[in-house]
Amino acid sequence: MQTDPGTFSIRRRRLDHEHAVVLIAQVQAEYVRRYGGPDESPIDPLHFEDPHGAFFIGYRGQEPVAMGGWRVHGVPDGVAAATAVEIKRMYVVPDQRGHGYARAVLAHLEETARAAGAEAMVLETGIEQPEAISLYESCEYRPIPAFGFYAGASLSRHYGKVLADCTP
Repeated sequence: MQTDPGTFSIRRRRLDHEHAVVLIAQVQAEYVRRYGGPDESPIDPLHFEDPHGAFFIGYRGQEPVAMGGWRVHGVPDGVAAATAVEIKRMYVVPDQRGHGYARAVLAHLEETARAAGAEAMVLETGIEQPEAISLYESCEYRPIPAFGFYAGASLSRHYGKVLADCTP
């Protein structure tokens, strides 16, 4: 199902914005349910501020229903680009899934990262999130060698996409 542009909007927010705090708590609870513990990768809120990154909340009307951000990241092995950003905290509330909100947020992240000069996007997700893996693969993200905090974790999967291959 596609998003209705009249009711879904994406707004830039700080990581400590009240809606971000609520959604981050929800995604952490989801990780506990799926993996037995929260995401423990280090997050510095300043990494999501200019010029280091950006964070966004997706709203259905005035209700926060989705989120995602990117932060500057070193270019991992297997990514043919000079600059990269890492996607973090992609999430859609459970009762709003299936409306295209994750795809819309992902496209927005790609557009804003490209506008900020990023040549590639990278991310880490887990095998207990098959819907996330399906989304990323359907949006042309390809497996890359493991990197970052979960590089050695058997439940993790790492993906990358060269943004120059995208059409804005």
